[in-house]
Amino acid sequence: MTRLAQTAGLNDIQREILATVRDFVDKEIIPVATQLEHRDEYPTEIVEGLKELGLFGLMIPEEYGGLGESLLTYALCVEEIARGWMSVSGIINTHFIVAYMLKQHGTQEQKDTFLPRMALGEVRGAFSMSEPALGSDVSAISSKGVKDGDEYVLNGQKMWLTNGGTSTLVAVLCRSDEGHPEGTAPHKSMTTFLVEKEPGFGEVRPGLTIPGKIDKMGYKGVDTTELIMDDLHIPANRVLGGTTGRGFYQMMDGVEVGRVNVAARGCGVAQRAFELGVSYAQQRHTFGKPIAEHQAIQFKLAEMATKVEAAHAMMVNAARKKDSGERNDLEAGMAKYLASEYCKEVVEDAFRIHGGYGFSKEYEIERLYREAPMLLIGEGTAEIQKMIIGRRLLEEYRFQG
Repeated sequence: MTRLAQTAGLNDIQREILATVRDFVDKEIIPVATQLEHRDEYPTEIVEGLKELGLFGLMIPEEYGGLGESLLTYALCVEEIARGWMSVSGIINTHFIVAYMLKQHGTQEQKDTFLPRMALGEVRGAFSMSEPALGSDVSAISSKGVKDGDEYVLNGQKMWLTNGGTSTLVAVLCRSDEGHPEGTAPHKSMTTFLVEKEPGFGEVRPGLTIPGKIDKMGYKGVDTTELIMDDLHIPANRVLGGTTGRGFYQMMDGVEVGRVNVAARGCGVAQRAFELGVSYAQQRHTFGKPIAEHQAIQFKLAEMATKVEAAHAMMVNAARKKDSGERNDLEAGMAKYLASEYCKEVVEDAFRIHGGYGFSKEYEIERLYREAPMLLIGEGTAEIQKMIIGRRLLEEYRFQG
């Protein structure tokens, strides 16, 4: 274990899980991550290894075949996985959000049907909220689900679907006006539909098409796609929770824990960048000594390590707040904002320490430099986090004049 980013108060089971995951990352992910990333190749063997470790069911209750662990344990595992390769943590995260939404909001039939197979990784989850024209404005969703007898007919186009090709269960947010008269607030007329499909691309079930992977600057390996619904028929029992109009709240609950996950990813990538920077600084010599002995580099390393520690502490606090059953949107927003911004800064400093070699694809820091920007926008941009933080602070510190 490294000196940085230690977590106090863990029990023996948590420490054992984290040690196992870290060992897996060091042996199975880090040695092949850059090679797979450069080929934009899906990490099939790595994913199979994570299934064997039980990570796809880490937070799923034991009654459904999972490990029943806390959000904190999950976030610390994500931190370790992202330290190896951020794309792998993304594969786990979208699956985890759908499982969490089912656990918290699903009907008993939905839980019984999906959670045991999700715990084994046999059913792989993805969730779909964004659309091509709306960005962060969730209230502008135009995809629609219309009641037709015992079914709903879904139409619309969704965007930025992580695990779009490999998933077999997608939680899709659509507008559903049934039972919600004209003039109803947009967030009260949205419904989450559980859409089952075959893995792959093209028409994966009648009325549902998953086009090919979106070509991205970084965050490669994991499949990011669009999702197109053209008269897609869904049974009424696949409305999450069994009642329409609750989709916005269900999705926001999922995104809230997802923000802790993104914060954990930022912590993991920043840790790896620091490891690469401090190692290279002791190997590279200038003016007759390792550059680590130059004061300018020591100052940079000190700043990087402090940012790693601060981001980790905020992420842990946000996870523990959620585990306690308390509202954590303030803490999750702060953790996601700080961890993603610090991650970008630590990666850039490690890149600078590498000098010209940081620009070479032979060095791992080049990959991290392209991956870090995704965290600035995933699960809400910095501006969205600041809006959430600001509003919550005004609730807590309302002027009593």
